[in-house]
Amino acid sequence: MTTPIVQLEGYNLNWESQFVCEKDKIVEAIGKQILGIEHIGSTSIKGMVAKPIIDIMVGVKDLKSVAQFVKPLEKIEFEYVHKPELIDRRFFRKGEWGQGTCHLHICEMSGTEWNEKLSFRDYLRSNPQAAKEYALLKKELASRYTDDRPTYTKKKEPCIRNVIEIAKHENLRCT
Repeated sequence: MTTPIVQLEGYNLNWESQFVCEKDKIVEAIGKQILGIEHIGSTSIKGMVAKPIIDIMVGVKDLKSVAQFVKPLEKIEFEYVHKPELIDRRFFRKGEWGQGTCHLHICEMSGTEWNEKLSFRDYLRSNPQAAKEYALLKKELASRYTDDRPTYTKKKEPCIRNVIEIAKHENLRCT
């Protein structure tokens, strides 16, 4: 198994329809347990450069229920990927290793993972300057770490955390 490369693409108008298509399949497969389903990640932000992988987040009541989703999700080509470092979410991948087309993140509805991923997405959607700065960082890191996706991802983390903190602060001021 080779390490997947980092290859960014310009925003693609088809990403939203790809999300809707996958969302419909997921709802069909495990619908009764779903409390919320969202398009997240860079492909969910109009104008953002991104790896062409649709990130979907599903909110459930309890992560313990995810074990029962493995077989139904396999039928729609989502493979469960055990990642012990992920305490507050479960991860599924669609597509070949390193050439995936879709990532599915299942977490507890309104838990930290849910709230932070939506805060990050929504902040970048509503703040074009922040989105532009994040896009520039992604491009710089992608050119520097083309053959090292784990490092690319790790190096984005401080920026992501910063945006989440800013979004939390602004939300507090609005209430």
